[in-house]
Amino acid sequence: MEHSALGLVLIPLLAVVAPLLARAVGSVVRIPVVVFELLLGILAGPAVLGWVHPDAIMGVLSEIGLAMLFFVAGTEIDFAAIGRRPLGRASFGWLLSIALGIGVGVLIAPGDGMVVVAIALSSTALGTLLPVLRDAGELGTPFGRAITAVGTVGEFLPLIAISIFLSVRSAPAATVILLVFVAVALLTVYAARRLPHGRLHAVVSATLHTSAQFGVRFVLLLVAALVALSMWLDLDILLGAFVAGSVWRIVMSSASRKDAEEVESKVEAIAFGFLVPIFFIYTGVTFDLDALLATPLASALVPLLLIVLLVIRGLAAQFSATAEMSGRDRTALALLSATGLPIIVAVTAIGVDREMLGTDIAAALVGAGMLSVLLYPLVGMTLRGERAAVRGASSRGEL
Repeated sequence: MEHSALGLVLIPLLAVVAPLLARAVGSVVRIPVVVFELLLGILAGPAVLGWVHPDAIMGVLSEIGLAMLFFVAGTEIDFAAIGRRPLGRASFGWLLSIALGIGVGVLIAPGDGMVVVAIALSSTALGTLLPVLRDAGELGTPFGRAITAVGTVGEFLPLIAISIFLSVRSAPAATVILLVFVAVALLTVYAARRLPHGRLHAVVSATLHTSAQFGVRFVLLLVAALVALSMWLDLDILLGAFVAGSVWRIVMSSASRKDAEEVESKVEAIAFGFLVPIFFIYTGVTFDLDALLATPLASALVPLLLIVLLVIRGLAAQFSATAEMSGRDRTALALLSATGLPIIVAVTAIGVDREMLGTDIAAALVGAGMLSVLLYPLVGMTLRGERAAVRGASSRGEL
């Protein structure tokens, strides 16, 4: 009980300290705030200082935070703007990733574990990248759309793979259950597109600045309903959260821009101000540093898997590159596409729980995912920023 009470105070404290540290070093190097959340979690957790220990309350909040991260990612995806061809090219690249990932899995975790490794190495942390792209003004650019296509596929298809290949059911039965979920999701999307939203929007608008907050409550109901459906069907809850985000985007697409932005701001405040930081900090708290340091092989695997992640996802991302992209832009595309952590955390936890994967290999994969979040967006956006500066100077005749 004492540890639980201390954690309830320390985790919010670390969530406050993390953006302050990111801001303090921002004038020198731009590091995503999630990096500090992870590092502070490791520092405060059992592996180092032992101030915060895993407990049921924070574990549940962490799961909800991960679900909200995928919900927000779903709200950011505009399939019409991305287009079928970019999504098709990104999907082909993902198939290449999963094939290469299986090859790596055979080497480091033969047997059932190779599937876990392959799914982990085929993922892209779109929810982590979106704030970086938004802050840099890249979401609406061809580069941003390419990253969004790669990230959409790199989050959605691994969730499908988890639901089929890591289900407690046989693969054929899991596929049937997944198709049932897809059918329900498509019906929900169809209803969201076809049913009139006038009265819904009127209630949302009327309660934006009252204690009713109907828009926020409706969002939470939508997430809860689709997550509960995923749980009932024994699918990964992140699949339901991701679909919920896409449905909500459709619902609000016909609302006034002002109302949509206000509801989005409130939901993001709940997600990134409360729940998502708990997920990243708790990931650091529960990171099995002892397992990683137990054998030289596990420690050596972290930098190797970091490079493998870049090779596998970087190659796949090249299918989404446009003809206008320079070599520097393609390198930045590869680096950002190789940024992975949330799905790596989720799929390795499943692998360890079902004894498909050793704790040392799981810790190495999560460690590589942590380093990818630290290094790849930083280097990729630096390259992209330098390229943009060169283009701007050229257009002004300064070169």
